Amino acid sequence: MTTSTDAEVTIVGGGFGGLSAACHLADAGVDVTIVEKNEAVGGRASRLERDGFVFDMGPSWYLMPEVFERFFEHFGHEPEDYYELERLDPHYRIFFKDSEAGSASERSSGQALQAESDVVDISANRNENRELFESYEDGAGEAFDAYLTTSQRHYEMSMENFVYEYRPSWKDWIDPSLMKTGTLGLKLFQSMQGHVEDYFENEKLQQIVQYTLVFLGGSPSNTPAIYNMMSHADFNLGVYYPQPVDGGPGGIGAVVDAIVDLAEELGVTIETDTEVTEITRRKDGFLVETADGDQRRPDVVVANADYAHAEQDLMPAHERQYDAGYWDDRTYAPSAFLLYLGVEGEVPELEHHSLVFPTDWGEYFDDIFEDPAWPEDPSYYLCVPSETDDAVAPEGHTNLFALVPIATELDDPQETRDRYRDKIIADIAENTGVELEDRIVVEEQFSISEFADRYNATKGTAMGLAHTLRQTAMLRPPIESSAVEDLYFTGGYSTPGVGVPMCLISGEHAAEAVLENSR
Repeated sequence: MTTSTDAEVTIVGGGFGGLSAACHLADAGVDVTIVEKNEAVGGRASRLERDGFVFDMGPSWYLMPEVFERFFEHFGHEPEDYYELERLDPHYRIFFKDSEAGSASERSSGQALQAESDVVDISANRNENRELFESYEDGAGEAFDAYLTTSQRHYEMSMENFVYEYRPSWKDWIDPSLMKTGTLGLKLFQSMQGHVEDYFENEKLQQIVQYTLVFLGGSPSNTPAIYNMMSHADFNLGVYYPQPVDGGPGGIGAVVDAIVDLAEELGVTIETDTEVTEITRRKDGFLVETADGDQRRPDVVVANADYAHAEQDLMPAHERQYDAGYWDDRTYAPSAFLLYLGVEGEVPELEHHSLVFPTDWGEYFDDIFEDPAWPEDPSYYLCVPSETDDAVAPEGHTNLFALVPIATELDDPQETRDRYRDKIIADIAENTGVELEDRIVVEEQFSISEFADRYNATKGTAMGLAHTLRQTAMLRPPIESSAVEDLYFTGGYSTPGVGVPMCLISGEHAAEAVLENSR
């Protein structure tokens, strides 16, 4: 490859991984172009605008704020140059379907959050959460402290040694400095379910500390206990909402806008509505062809498209690292059934983030991972950003989206989706007290077919590969192709994993690999 300052790099896909890689490479003097299939960059973090409503279509939780601070600081900025953060309090509300305490109208008051109540608020105040846990189970307050102490230790050790540190080969893991992390290795072989049971007997408390697995695309039984570190991100570091300093709609879309501004400041070229149809290695560099027949000849390619799609659909067979069987055998994070709803009036029963947990936790995860089916007793997430941000809905209206994690590869014809839509609307009314049916003025659906069509998502997954034992750390597909020189990957399929913070770091690692190999 040519020297870094002379290289031309094409990044295929403008998700958080691609945007991050572009910024790091451009900052090093590389000529970088992002080509994005859709009308805007951001990947899963797209925006949907309808009749004055502005929806974050994908990620909506701002967690791990230090990752964003670290990213912007690398370029001499801070997040506050682009957006302000508001810490949400409560972080979120949880509705338990199986409780018999309190009617829907009683629980909508948001008061009397006691052990037998069917609604609890997870506070920004750790002591209040400790009291909540103790109210469910004698000794659970002390167990809560111990659990978070372990979670914080695992979080800090993991971030320092495995997440921020790029370790592309097995020899990088044979490092004396990693001896201090030995306890983390043991947690790879215990499930989250087993780990949580060591601390709490009450099933509701177990569910409260396990719900963050949705951000990893896993279940309590298939996710290694090392990921208990996510509870530190939740309970200790907090949940935030970003709002742009120059006004306008906030949310994760505002973070995308901030990184786009930074990328353009650094000299990155961004081309949208440009679908790549072929990536092929040539004697000197690559041929990257787009749907309009345009051909580019970059020195380096960084693929931020769906990893399996890039290898199986864009590249010739002899340039692939894996065959179709490998990808068929992976465990994928769930897909999702989403409803984007513009609603007349307010929904005081809900917080900015609300979660509705099913009666049978295990059966629900079986419907996703073991015996795929549309869940009869669904668990789902409700986001109401208009509780915090007036700019995302017209006056007198509520912006609400519902997300139901479901199995990949389910058939989702319109008839099935409409029937399930009615089921979810009724379930929301029954379990939260929010009657929506006659108040909806804007409605859009998004499900398995759209994930496949819009994002080329393998099997319609919403996030990529789940964080199972055999899909953790070095067992995930690599950032640097082992089959083709100067071809790299970034995003949720590779290391360090799924989620916006991890994808930002993945982009940094991809850029680091490009620059290291150019020296």
